Amino acid sequence: METRAYSKAQSNVSVAGIFMGHVYRWMTIGLGVTAFTAFAVAGSPALVEAIFGNFLIMVVLIVAQIGLVVALSAAIHKLSAGTATGIFLLYALLNGLTLSSIFIVYPIGNIANAFLTCTGMFLVMSVYGTVTKRDLTGMGSFLFMGLIGIIIASIVNIFLGSSMLDFVISCAGVIIFTGLTAYDTQKLRQFGEAAPLDDASAIRRGAILGALTLYLDFINLFLMLLRLFGNRD
Repeated sequence: METRAYSKAQSNVSVAGIFMGHVYRWMTIGLGVTAFTAFAVAGSPALVEAIFGNFLIMVVLIVAQIGLVVALSAAIHKLSAGTATGIFLLYALLNGLTLSSIFIVYPIGNIANAFLTCTGMFLVMSVYGTVTKRDLTGMGSFLFMGLIGIIIASIVNIFLGSSMLDFVISCAGVIIFTGLTAYDTQKLRQFGEAAPLDDASAIRRGAILGALTLYLDFINLFLMLLRLFGNRD
């Protein structure tokens, strides 16, 4: 009986490991698409002018990104694996268009430092979310409320333009997205333990949604760090 339970536990760990491997691979691909697009656009004055010189285009890009995230999250079970993957990659590309502005606003050295710091923090918290025996569900609820708080504060600060409030938002954002990385990793790994390895389409859809979740954690943590430590040109 104990041997059977041990074998089942090993099997769950193996399945979760395979699933998380897919999640991290697609997350990395998404980040690669975003980084390549952002760098390419920043290197083209014509594209920079076309995107950031037209307020309507910026609004369309932002609305399109929000729409893609909502569509992918809400309809993931109805989409084919190929469609889900295409939506994720399209979102990563559009995000790269808007994030190209960081190469205009911040020196490349500060961008590199923020990226390396973000990568280190993300890896540490993702490992923590994988190995910890503590249930992070309660922390997730608290972090979600904090996320809503910084979104509201960010909107308010658009009108106030307070550098102090911006600093507080950035500090809070680093804490929140660091915690969300651990929480989301644990949640995805638990989902992966029950993933149907015999259904390749379901695995791909789940991995794409998981990749989007961790991608958003990484990008937002990176942006908060860049706002906190970066010196604007």
